[in-house]
Amino acid sequence: MGTMRIDPSVPAVAAGLIGGYSVARFSGIRPLGGVALGAAGLYAGRSWLAQGPAVTAGLTAVYLGAFGASHPLAKKIGAWPSVLAMTAVATGATAAATARR
Repeated sequence: MGTMRIDPSVPAVAAGLIGGYSVARFSGIRPLGGVALGAAGLYAGRSWLAQGPAVTAGLTAVYLGAFGASHPLAKKIGAWPSVLAMTAVATGATAAATARR
């Protein structure tokens, strides 16, 4: 059995979602959190481009969808649980779509 290589976009997705929320929350400047989210997304997207346009479009939708879904979910389960749950979904999808053996 071979080893699986983790694409650098996987930790970038986690950093973008958790880091973006953290920056917005602790700085009190929501647009600054958006800058962190966007920067990590652009970094991840560069890696996804090597996988082709379908993977790039799909993972971009997952990343932005996780960000968007965290807001209504936060009203039900709380902010941090929501951010962590959506981060798990997005990083899992990213790892699955970019897995190389």
